[in-house]
Amino acid sequence: MAYENLSEGALDYLPCRYGKSKLLFRGPRKKMDGNYIAVIGGTETYGKFIEKPFTELVEDDVSTTSINFGCVNAGADVFLNEPAILDACSKARVTVIQAMGAQNMSNRFYAVHPRRNDRFLKASVLLKMVFREVDFTDFHFTRHMLSTLKKLSEERFALVEDEIKEAWKARMQIMLEKIEGKTVMLWIDDSNPEGKSDLGHDPLFVDREMIEAIRPYCTKVVEVNLSDQAKSEGVAGMIYPEMEEPMAKEMMGMRAHREIAKSLSNALRDML
Repeated sequence: MAYENLSEGALDYLPCRYGKSKLLFRGPRKKMDGNYIAVIGGTETYGKFIEKPFTELVEDDVSTTSINFGCVNAGADVFLNEPAILDACSKARVTVIQAMGAQNMSNRFYAVHPRRNDRFLKASVLLKMVFREVDFTDFHFTRHMLSTLKKLSEERFALVEDEIKEAWKARMQIMLEKIEGKTVMLWIDDSNPEGKSDLGHDPLFVDREMIEAIRPYCTKVVEVNLSDQAKSEGVAGMIYPEMEEPMAKEMMGMRAHREIAKSLSNALRDML
């Protein structure tokens, strides 16, 4: 079992880079020889606190190298800003794209950091007009900002939510069109009741209408409805420093990763 620091009980994620990308991904680094599956996604794909995330389980199941391009708290912007990763996906036998939350993307109302998409950068003039009473310099993260706006006015927040959803559909279409070859959209339902916020469950704001809107642009959609056991498993078997237990409780557990891997592997066998 690999640890970053045995005394703290933290996993060593063996961070690595691919090609000219400036992003650090979970290792170990693997060869991109044309016979591989590329997996794009956020925290769940990265497999934070999980020794063997679903990407690795899929690799075992289908006997094909699986390259984990997951980034913690990522939105679509991370990957659209990294041509090297989209090029690597185009050379894969199949690319799996996790349906990431719609909050971590730049849109007409606000801008996020191009690589750390959960970081709020600035509000647009339009958003400042809709919420005149808000000092947006108080915010550093998108969730905090959006939660505050929703509490102030659900009616005005609906305008922001509609824009976020439209931006998500447009951005996902662009990504799918940029990736050559076969693509799978992976939609994981509410992974952990403890992780539910006043904004809804993860992936935030993503609903069936949005998935159906981008279905024509991908080869297949794989929807994973996690079992009650997976949702209530808690932190059993997860590896994390004691001080990060609250964060671990909001993450998918080992059983959830196994269920995702099973559904995904069944779909990929027909495509490889």
